[in-house]
Amino acid sequence: MYYRKARISDVESIHALITHYADAGLMLARSRAMLYEFIRDFTVGEADGKVIAAGALHILWEDLAEVRALAVAPDYTGKGIGRGLVGTFVEEARELDIPKVFSLTYQPEFFCKCSFSHVSKEILPHKVWKECIDCPKFPNCDESAVLLQVEMLK
Repeated sequence: MYYRKARISDVESIHALITHYADAGLMLARSRAMLYEFIRDFTVGEADGKVIAAGALHILWEDLAEVRALAVAPDYTGKGIGRGLVGTFVEEARELDIPKVFSLTYQPEFFCKCSFSHVSKEILPHKVWKECIDCPKFPNCDESAVLLQVEMLK
């Protein structure tokens, strides 16, 4: 199993992973159009030539990035693959000198195991919400916010 940046050819696999959990109400759905538009944000976990996990680090501003659309295939959960993806995103943020990474999630406990802390959504800057206007749950977002202060390398 290894992690790599996503390719256009991964979109259908990423979409299937996300849709599986979205249909169960465990994460927000993502359209194929969104996946194509933001493919450069995505990293996948691959095993035996098959995409088994995916997620994205989306940069919002000079000091803030979001982990979004994180999903691990059901047969591979509980094996540290999701944590590995989050670690990849934190390292990417560190390399880019982005000091804060957050996520809006239905799985805050998972992120807390990855050293994130619960925060109030109200502390997040308004720019975070620009894409939320297209969400069917807007303005009644029921996701939890989590935040990680990234240790910057000197």
